[in-house]
Amino acid sequence: MRAPDPGDLLRTATRAARAGAAALAPHFAARAALAIEEKARHDFVSEADRAAERAIAAAIRADFPGAAILAEEEERAALDAPGPLWIVDPLDGTTNFLHGFPVYAISVACAVGGLLQAGVVLDPSRGELFAAARGRGAALDGRPIAVSARSGLRHALVGTGFPFRRLERLDLYLAAFREVVVETAGVRRAGSAAIDLAYVACGRLDGFWEEGLGPWDLAAGALLIEEAGGVVTDFRGGGAVLARGDIVAGPAALHSELLAVVQRTMP
Repeated sequence: MRAPDPGDLLRTATRAARAGAAALAPHFAARAALAIEEKARHDFVSEADRAAERAIAAAIRADFPGAAILAEEEERAALDAPGPLWIVDPLDGTTNFLHGFPVYAISVACAVGGLLQAGVVLDPSRGELFAAARGRGAALDGRPIAVSARSGLRHALVGTGFPFRRLERLDLYLAAFREVVVETAGVRRAGSAAIDLAYVACGRLDGFWEEGLGPWDLAAGALLIEEAGGVVTDFRGGGAVLARGDIVAGPAALHSELLAVVQRTMP
């Protein structure tokens, strides 16, 4: 069977992300009444997450019946599933969403044979759509984007995420954080890895690092950065980002410096 065209996958990803945003909207307005579960320490889920995931899955399967979907809440296809695999975070930044902090996103990506082919990060609060298809570049609301021209950590603005699920790693993380703070113009933690990665892709952030993430947090953003001319690796400097759940990203020279800090401080 012929592999799906990345452009077709991107169109489906875009429709699915918009369906997820539409499902989230009424829950944001009534978030004080949402029933919330704590899956693990500092890791929350609500009916908003589940409603968005169902809407996204339905939109994907309208175009690709029987599609394999790996998502954060209910759809759990294997990461190494044969054929096209849709990787979905219906609400990246749940804690922000539940507190009314307007930094959260829908992330939808598709991999074929383990290679990411299309990805979308939709920010409902700002109305921004970041999109990429393999070999066709990355865009923000239809306009081409590129990673920053920053040649190293000096004067860079770098994003990160705290190891809130793995508190035993906190001291190691803080060692890396200290070095990056000293070397750069600043460090930001927005609470949504998908948005952070999209911001690296368009140059709002110069780089990003975090560990303890799910493939749904990373898939679309990783493709955005690669298609915007950046470098994405795991903490070992390899390509197992989705499987390992750790990531270092940015333009090539900055990536090398940031990776060196991470490897020195976060073994």
